[in-house]
Amino acid sequence: MAAKLIYLMLTSLDGYTEDERGQFGWATPDDDEVHTYVNELGASISTYLYGRKMYETMVYWETAHQVPNQPKLVLEWARQWQAAEKIVYSRTLAAPTSARTRLERTFDPEAVRLLKASAEQDLAVAGPELAAQALRAGLVDEMQLILFPVVVGGGKRFFPAHWPASLTLIEERRFANGVVAMRYAVGG
Repeated sequence: MAAKLIYLMLTSLDGYTEDERGQFGWATPDDDEVHTYVNELGASISTYLYGRKMYETMVYWETAHQVPNQPKLVLEWARQWQAAEKIVYSRTLAAPTSARTRLERTFDPEAVRLLKASAEQDLAVAGPELAAQALRAGLVDEMQLILFPVVVGGGKRFFPAHWPASLTLIEERRFANGVVAMRYAVGG
């Protein structure tokens, strides 16, 4: 069976992955219950597809284990991220700064289709701009939204503009801190 491509992001209740100033501090899974869930999601991912901005945010995890007194859940996520393959799509990034990372100058939907077909585990696309390209190319099989109970009023949207879709709810999970995780099959 071919691997799935999953669009996975933390988002505000009103559908933004960052606010109008580019900030997303409100979307930190600092609650143990939520972080455990995020780690469980990450355990099934073998490869992450990132644009430059998302990669520059996520590359923190390459050295997170070196920060003193990190909680066990943080160290577990860092190990998962370090073990995964990463593909960064960027015309401006000079070179990746993490292991197991390759740079592609353009997003090639056919190459991603082949990658999905040959992968033994699921792949994740993160970052709304790159995800929009994958969604429009019909590559995304599943969406995993982790909704934080905050309304930011504007910023970078989770869903691309002018992308109508039929989604089927696979799972919904509520956490004690008000965060809600939802998984949807795309096109179902």
